[in-house]
Amino acid sequence: MTKVLGATSTTDDVLEGINLHGMRILVTGVSAGIGVETARALAAQGAHVVGAARDLVKAETATAQVRKDAAANGGSFELAALDLANLKSVRACADSLVEKGQPFDAVIANAGVMATPFGRTVDGFETQFGANHLGHFVIVNRIASLIRPGGRLINLSSAGHRRANVDLEDPNFERTPYDPMVAYGRSKTANILFAVAFDQRHRGRGVRAAAVHPGAIHTELGRHMDASQMQALIDRINQQLAAEGRSFEWKTIPQGAATSVWAAVVAPAEEIGGRYCSNCQAGQIVRNETAITALSEGVLAYALDPDNAEALWKKSEELVGESF
Repeated sequence: MTKVLGATSTTDDVLEGINLHGMRILVTGVSAGIGVETARALAAQGAHVVGAARDLVKAETATAQVRKDAAANGGSFELAALDLANLKSVRACADSLVEKGQPFDAVIANAGVMATPFGRTVDGFETQFGANHLGHFVIVNRIASLIRPGGRLINLSSAGHRRANVDLEDPNFERTPYDPMVAYGRSKTANILFAVAFDQRHRGRGVRAAAVHPGAIHTELGRHMDASQMQALIDRINQQLAAEGRSFEWKTIPQGAATSVWAAVVAPAEEIGGRYCSNCQAGQIVRNETAITALSEGVLAYALDPDNAEALWKKSEELVGESF
């Protein structure tokens, strides 16, 4: 009988009966939240997981259970230093991985920040666009040759992409008034567009890319929003959901990480390639923004537009000073 997966499925549900021995998977952002659970779930099925994090001391503590589950089930786990807000660190991490020459079956670009106060990365980019998109753009492209034919890139996005399309004329808010959630929306749209363009470039050799929305999970990601801001957001969501007879519910961390592992190692490649996924399924394009609610599975058309994806790719190359 085919297993039915959905919004309440956990990582263990998704990976039940799946043997990942012999697979190597890179997961960024393994110092907290769904990054840790993603690494744990994969290593517990026998995969060798390379976990990247900015704060290795914090990550070492956070991934204690990852190591235990890996050791108990024939998997393994190691850490790598990666600060996505510093391109020197990004390039050093990529160079180290390339030098080792060990291929990956999947790369899960999980790390990210949300709704930060206005700031800039070490290289002068707006914090959220720089860390969420440009840092991953550089490391993924620098190690693209390590992704095996049949492998996958999974970019963590969000329903927050609906807050804003990318702004390629003013990506660093030099002329636009800064809004933390608009900046977050831009970066999450960029994560989807990057997956679209990467998929187009690499599908010919059997490597596919997709973006995923993990759902609403109470993790460190929301640490820059105070309680009143968070409650206001939940109230708006509940107003939208009232017409459907539903109300807001947080996902657990294992539920939040489920779509990442599903897209990375379970879903058929043709089902997810170049797509936006949530609740362990590929989402549909919704062209009427008033027809979606904050928790629905649809994706706005601009986030999957191939011309938009190409324009972002070119702008990203210009910003980081590298061509891929």
